[in-house]
Amino acid sequence: MVFTPVNRETWAREEYFEHYFSAQPCTYSMCVKLDITPILQRGQKLYPTMLYAITAAVNRHEAFRYAINAQGQLGLYSQMLPCYTVFHKDTHTFSTIWTAFCQDYDAFCAAYEADLAAYGDKPGFLAKPGLPENHFNVSMIPWATFEGFNLNLEKGYTYLLPIFTLGRYVEADGKYLIPLALQVHHAVCDGYHACQFIHDLQALIAR
Repeated sequence: MVFTPVNRETWAREEYFEHYFSAQPCTYSMCVKLDITPILQRGQKLYPTMLYAITAAVNRHEAFRYAINAQGQLGLYSQMLPCYTVFHKDTHTFSTIWTAFCQDYDAFCAAYEADLAAYGDKPGFLAKPGLPENHFNVSMIPWATFEGFNLNLEKGYTYLLPIFTLGRYVEADGKYLIPLALQVHHAVCDGYHACQFIHDLQALIAR
């Protein structure tokens, strides 16, 4: 993983970043229904497959890899990995686990299963220690589907990376659709970038 600082004197997005980060701070959310029929037809496990597809798409799109690091630098990560929630049925709480990403789908799923076996039953917010800085967050709400989902963020919010929330899938006209809520910072991600990401993610799911 490489973190490359942005040269804001030559950055083509500087004017937009300054407007939506400082002058008029703005985040937004988008909720879409993704067709996961191919995943179910292939008999693949839903959660790790979605984690793989989302991460693969994130790593293809610069707008989803901008961040401000611990030193306060604005920059771009060369690669991201998912930090995701697991639910504890006994306490009705959740913990977060992260899994290193690799392009090989089977290898990623094996790493996911190993992390789940090692840390899935551990209590506390962060079950697996050593969370790398180049992570983004994914959660799943499998008890209900939804048409919209929005995180209420504090004023002056400076977290630039995307946040994903999945819901319960439903059947409609012979297809299985899952809601995905995408929360982004407008300083680095416009509607065009969000839509390009969604189109790419749907294509990855189909393949």
